[in-house]
Amino acid sequence: MSEERREAQYPARLKALHWLVAGLVLAVWPLGYFIRFTRDEVKLDFYLLHESLGFLVLWLMLLRVGARLTAPALPDAAPGLEGVVARAVHGLLYLLLVVMPVSGFLATNAHGFPLSWFGLIPVWSPIGKAPEIAPIFSAIHAWSAWILLASFALHLLGVLYHHLIRRDSTLFRIL
Repeated sequence: MSEERREAQYPARLKALHWLVAGLVLAVWPLGYFIRFTRDEVKLDFYLLHESLGFLVLWLMLLRVGARLTAPALPDAAPGLEGVVARAVHGLLYLLLVVMPVSGFLATNAHGFPLSWFGLIPVWSPIGKAPEIAPIFSAIHAWSAWILLASFALHLLGVLYHHLIRRDSTLFRIL
């Protein structure tokens, strides 16, 4: 690995959190989408898994934000408008990966279903059953899911652009 490539690497903790969150999102997002198509007798199991993994994403993202704030600054990978777009997409991904699990957790609570994390740890409900606001949290959760999917697609397009067209070392920063 060249010295330039080694200097531009993200710290190992950020790499691990990036790929762990990415893997979880690739499991949680489709799981949440396909719950509506599951049989009633297993639907609650799917919800428990979706909610528990989503709650894990929240905690990992909070760790990730802390790790990112304490990591040494990396050189900008892209100049000008390209850099602005890259930072905006990354910022949106970070924001949505916190908003989604929080809104999902609050929607679950407001619908009257307190979270038992992986069926083992009861999680305190900050709002309790509140059917009048449950649809608001559910809508935030659903909209943020679709915006997250679009942001994820933009992120992947950026990765492909850098790796296949510009042929720079941007991808190697996170590998």
